[in-house]
Amino acid sequence: MGLVNSKTIFKNALKGNYAIGAFNFVNMEGLKAIINTAEKLNSPIIIQSSTGALKYAGDEVTKGLVYSRCAKSKVSICWNLDHGKTYEDCKKAVDLGFTNVMIDASSLSYEENIKLTKRVVNYAHKHNVTVEAELGVLAGVEEDIKAESHSYTDPDMVVDFVGKTGVDSLAIAIGTSHGTHKFKGEPKLRFDILKQIQGKLPNFPLVLHGSSSIPQYLVEKAEKYGAKLSGACGIPENMLKKACKMNICKVNVDSDLRLAFTAGIRECLVNNPENVDIRRFLGEGQKLMEEIIENKIKQVFMTFK
Repeated sequence: MGLVNSKTIFKNALKGNYAIGAFNFVNMEGLKAIINTAEKLNSPIIIQSSTGALKYAGDEVTKGLVYSRCAKSKVSICWNLDHGKTYEDCKKAVDLGFTNVMIDASSLSYEENIKLTKRVVNYAHKHNVTVEAELGVLAGVEEDIKAESHSYTDPDMVVDFVGKTGVDSLAIAIGTSHGTHKFKGEPKLRFDILKQIQGKLPNFPLVLHGSSSIPQYLVEKAEKYGAKLSGACGIPENMLKKACKMNICKVNVDSDLRLAFTAGIRECLVNNPENVDIRRFLGEGQKLMEEIIENKIKQVFMTFK
């Protein structure tokens, strides 16, 4: 199967009433953790590169890693551009070999969001690449994505937006947020909004961004070995699991992987101060990432029931 766009995997997810994990990576260990776990579980998976990740590793290096590891895999793998902000971002990703691109024009006016999204769709579809767009704004900070205020998705706009743009999936804002510090008070997701959107767009793939759960055992482990993460909290997994029973087909996870990787490396370096083998401490970080990914796929996204 190898690299595919989102059409079939989302169609199967809707039919099977489960979600597919979309995991960000920035280096070889991150990519290996995602693909190794997907193949171990025989699960479809979405790997994500942000524009920042591409700048970090380089376009051709990233493409080389993806195609050498994924092209002949026995599981379906979708390579998604996460939060492309411009037409040029998305066109570049399509030309590079991504199989899905996200155009995030949610900070623009509704009319401009439609205009830019439709332009990306027209180009991507000519190359058999599917497109995700966003309606509503998530608060929080993650790489170049910054928003201080949150704007819930308006259910009355979704049919018009999808119809005018031709997008293949839609990221919605129901209370999730970017980063490791998602809530100051009690976590809350607007399932009433999700239910309304699901009713207006039956059998249409919906996406949740900012959906890391920030497991507290990992926070404690990282802090034990020197991290400063006071107040870090995420989306409770029972809430994510509930969303995955609805039309949520794709759930983005980035901060959880960063946290796991950091915790694994910190523990290894502190407990083995004599170690100068880069492979050893990066490998420990990768192991914790694989544990997180496996739990998400099996227990939260319910790709396997």
